[in-house]
Formats: sequence, structure tokens, C-alpha cells
Amino acid sequence: MSVFLSYVLLGLSLAAPIGPVNAAQIDRGIKNGFLHAWLVGLGATIADGIYMMLVFLGVVYIIEIPFVQAFLWLFGFFVLVYTGYESLLGANKVSLDMTRGKQESHVKSFFSGFFMSLFNPLTILFWLGIFGSILAKTVTTYDTHMLIVYCGAIFLGITVWDVTMASLASGMRRFLTTKLLTGVSIVSGLSLIGFGVYFGIQACKILF
Repeated sequence: MSVFLSYVLLGLSLAAPIGPVNAAQIDRGIKNGFLHAWLVGLGATIADGIYMMLVFLGVVYIIEIPFVQAFLWLFGFFVLVYTGYESLLGANKVSLDMTRGKQESHVKSFFSGFFMSLFNPLTILFWLGIFGSILAKTVTTYDTHMLIVYCGAIFLGITVWDVTMASLASGMRRFLTTKLLTGVSIVSGLSLIGFGVYFGIQACKILF
């Protein structure tokens, strides 16, 4: 049981650091409520699952190719800067009536989280580095059944964090004023653009 809990904590440690996905969850949760914030996290979790499968299948050497790394950094740059720009663009247009009225689609919330995580090289480094080494140890220690259980524990940890973040963000809506809502949109947008610029710098280092 203690081993299972350690894998749950590993999942929490992956999801907890404040990054693009958490910033987007807070933004969506405040503007559109729990479901939108949770869908951002769900999209990111599905992307995590894809990388977990790639590690299982041994498709890790592709990520070591400099061109592939540069592509991932660049795509992450465009996704984050665009999302941040969109948040800034709509900052002076949001109002409390908007948060209770017309909302963006659930699909858009899901795919924003999915692409942020899918093209986040820091996420990839976790799955290929930390999870890859853990997987190698787990395979030699436990059978396939237990391996699946412990991988499920990692996703349980990620899911717990996503639900917590979505609940906190949506719960903050009751304390909102129009000015605070605008401020959150601006901070969230600048945060996403900041992460995007960092990704762009990393791509330039590889390319040049």
C-alpha cells in the first residue's frame, strides 16, 4: 500500500508545479466554471497518457533527435503565446455577466490543455527521464499486473490535483469583481506568454 501511495504522490508531483496547464485551469475556472477547468486538466492528462504509452513502447530515441526537440519547443511556443494573447485580448472585454452567460466550448477547453501538455518538452522530459527510469526498475521488481496498478496510481495522483485545481478556480468566482476578473485574465495571459517565450528561447538554442 505504501508503494501505491508513493506512485500517487509521484502523479501529484507531476501535476502540482505551477506551469502553463495550471495557469490555464485557473483562467478557465474563474471565467467559465469547474467543468471547463477540469477539461483543461483532462486534456493534459490524456497527453500524459500518450507519452506513458510511448515509454512503454520504447519510442524514446525519437525525442533525442535535435530537430524533433526544436519542433516541440517551437510548437509549444506558438500554442502558449497564442493562448496567452487570446487571454490578454479578451481581458478588457470580460465582465461578471460573461462568466454566467455565453461560454467557450468544452472541446476548446479540453484541447487547450491537451496541446499545452503534448508539446511541453518539460512534460516529455519527465516521462522519458523520471518515468522511464522508474518503469525500468518497476519492470524488474513487479509483474505486469502490478505495473498497470502503479501506472494507474500515477494517473490517480494527476486526477486528484486536476479536480482540486478546478474546484479552487471555480470556487473563486463568488469573490469576483469585474476589475479582479480583468486582472486575472491579464496575469494568466502574461504567465502563458512568459512560458511560451521560454520555450522559444530553448528552440533557438537548439537551432542556432
